[in-house]
Amino acid sequence: MSIELVHVGFNNIIVMNNVIAIASPNSAPTKRTVQEGKQKGLLIDLTNGRRTKAVIINESGHVILSALTPETIVSRYRQLEPKNFSLEEPQLID
Repeated sequence: MSIELVHVGFNNIIVMNNVIAIASPNSAPTKRTVQEGKQKGLLIDLTNGRRTKAVIINESGHVILSALTPETIVSRYRQLEPKNFSLEEPQLID
């Protein structure tokens, strides 16, 4: 398995293999997750002082803030290697 790196703005790169979710920061549960990550010392702010547009949750429990939208991050990830999935249609796992 190869390591898939994605640029998330301002010369910051994350490993997409460990990403559980990429969410918009506007919902109450996401805001709560960001606060919990901050309290636990697991918050990584990659916004360079800009407005947070995406919250990335990692397998290790780290919460990463990005100034790029979730759609932009996903499109950059898809440019690495064409995948056979879409955001609109969920995949069924047998």
